Amino acid sequence: MSKNTASTALEPSKKSLYDYQISDLNRIFEVMENSPKDFNLLYQLPTGGGKTVVFSEIVRRYIKNHKKKVVVLTHRIELCKQTSNVLSGFGVENKIINSKVKTLPDQDDYECFVAMVETLNNRLTDNDFQLQNIGLVIIDEAHYNSFRKLFKYFENCFILGVTATPLSSNIKLPMKDNYDQLIVGDDISTLIKNGFLAEAELYAYDVGLTSLKVGINGDYTVKSSEALYTNLHMQSKLIGAYEEVSKGKKTLIFNNGIYTSKEVYYTFKKAGYNIRHLDNTANKEERRETLEWFNKTPDAILTSVSILTTGFDEPSVETIILNRATRSLTLYFQMIGRGSRIFENKNSFQVVDLGNNIARFGPWSQPVDWHHIFKYPDYYLENIVDDYTLESDFVYEMPESLRKRFSKSKDLSYDIKSAYSEAIRLGKKSFSVIEESIKQHSTICIENSEDVYDAREHVKHLQEEIAHRVNQYCYCMMNSTDNYKDWLFEEYNRRLRISFNGKF
Repeated sequence: MSKNTASTALEPSKKSLYDYQISDLNRIFEVMENSPKDFNLLYQLPTGGGKTVVFSEIVRRYIKNHKKKVVVLTHRIELCKQTSNVLSGFGVENKIINSKVKTLPDQDDYECFVAMVETLNNRLTDNDFQLQNIGLVIIDEAHYNSFRKLFKYFENCFILGVTATPLSSNIKLPMKDNYDQLIVGDDISTLIKNGFLAEAELYAYDVGLTSLKVGINGDYTVKSSEALYTNLHMQSKLIGAYEEVSKGKKTLIFNNGIYTSKEVYYTFKKAGYNIRHLDNTANKEERRETLEWFNKTPDAILTSVSILTTGFDEPSVETIILNRATRSLTLYFQMIGRGSRIFENKNSFQVVDLGNNIARFGPWSQPVDWHHIFKYPDYYLENIVDDYTLESDFVYEMPESLRKRFSKSKDLSYDIKSAYSEAIRLGKKSFSVIEESIKQHSTICIENSEDVYDAREHVKHLQEEIAHRVNQYCYCMMNSTDNYKDWLFEEYNRRLRISFNGKF
């Protein structure tokens, strides 16, 4: 029976540790015992590896051995409740400091306090609110920069940051400036091999991203993402990818923007699929009801916006669809990690990438040198593969369903890069490459049509390949301005339609 996350969130449950978790725990305690009391240690373990279980046992042992109290910091209320639940399962008496807690007259009754960053910061700025006898501070999801503001209140405490990705979301605020040492746990491939994580089957669909704009946070802006991912072409690509890889499976779709997620909802609903939408505007009851439905419905599709990247655990998820592009390695791992839990007979899951994320960051389970990234974050961030380079290496493959439409033609391919190199070698005009490409498309349309109307209908199904050829030509020309691409795309289509005149 599947675990109902929504209904069991507050029920304490005792968990035992695996060998790799015990090994990491011992390494952490060794550093604790041999470091000054104000030492800051960072611990990395992949999503699904059980970080909360590890640090809950650390809390239990620390309180027992040092007779001091512990503060656990999170960045979301859902994580506060989940963390409190796991701590209780380890026999740790703890209290959540939320917006309703203004004073702590009963703090002697508790060994551990769980708090959101903003809430605790607001309380500690008030001189009447003090936490006494704190020796250890644990920071969950430590890569978020919001935690830094609290460090000044715990200058004489041992601070343990815990994260799946020891890379700050802000290039100007590297984690190495706040942490003295990094301990790295087992990597994803090792956890898969040993049966602790499910294996990801990766399906990547090339997407043109050069229209996307990068915001001040270093990732793509919501506005530019929504302009791309809400257009008819991308919506069709999304539902086509779902039907090809995930139809009938429990699917979680990540988007960049509420409007995009709602458009996904309407597209799938119109196609007759069982789908719901969830974003951060939903109240507690709506969120609880939606997640309960998702848990209980075998073929459920849930389209969301960021809200489920952390603090959400639904092991029965079978497919993750990245209906967005990101330049954040952390977000990449968080999104895919939502499907990595082992569950009943599930030991693998599907990842559908519609944002060139796999091409940018590499396969989800490939080894990552976290020590190097921790020490030299500037080098890593400055060398993230750009969209221009990614797209220049794309190789278009005509879908099998489309090949059937052109079954009477022997050769359906045309290599723009090779044709361009040959044209330059022979001293031809570069535009002759586009003219030859149009000629090849015209030939296969005519060969598979009864009349001009059939041929024009074929053109509608070639739009993705035409866009790919136009992009490849622009890369060769070193001219990738959006205006030129748009003009050339329209001109290509116009000339292709005209080429049918007089041929039937």
